[in-house]
Amino acid sequence: MKEFLNIKKEVLSKLESDLPSSLKYHDMSHIMDVYDVCNQYIDRLKLPEQEACELRIGALMHDIGFTQGNSNHEEVGAKMAEEILRKHNVGQHCIESVQGLILATKIPQSPTNELQKILCDADLDYLGRDDYPEISSKLFEELKISNVIQTEEEWKNIQVRFLKAHQFHTDFAKKNREPKKQYWLRMIENS
Repeated sequence: MKEFLNIKKEVLSKLESDLPSSLKYHDMSHIMDVYDVCNQYIDRLKLPEQEACELRIGALMHDIGFTQGNSNHEEVGAKMAEEILRKHNVGQHCIESVQGLILATKIPQSPTNELQKILCDADLDYLGRDDYPEISSKLFEELKISNVIQTEEEWKNIQVRFLKAHQFHTDFAKKNREPKKQYWLRMIENS
C-alpha cells in the first residue's frame, strides 16, 4: 500500500504528542515492540503484502485510543483508525480489517481470524519472554498511577489471575512463548 509510510508517520506523530505521560506501559516502547513482533510474524509466515500492511497499521494503531483516555480505548481507537485511514483514501475492506485488529486486542482477547490472532499474541508477547519482569513492572506502575491498584499484593493476584486466564492464539506463541509464561506464573505464585 503506497500510503503506508504516510499513515505510519501520522500515527507515530499523534502517539508521540498525545499519549499521556502517565502511561508507563501503554507507551511508545510498547507500541513499537508490538510492531516489531508483528514484523517478525510477517517475515516468518511470509504474509502477502496487503495482509502485512493491515497488520502493521493495526499494530501501530492498536492503542491509539489511549490518546483520548483509558476507557473503551479499543472502540475509540477503532473510530480514530477509520478517520485516519479515510483521510488517506484507504479502502473499506482495509479499514474494517484494521478496526477488527484493534478491537480484537480488548481483554479478554477475542481474535476471529489469523491477523487478529497474530496481533493479539504480539500485544502480549512479553508474557512469554525474558523481559517480562521489567515490562510487567511498567504496567504495575501505570495501574498504581491510575489508582486501579494500590499494593504489591493486589498486583501479584492480578498477575496470577491474568496469566492463568490468558491463552496464546498462534502456533508460534503456543510453542515459543507459553513455556516461559508458565515459568513466570510459577515464579509469581511462589514469591
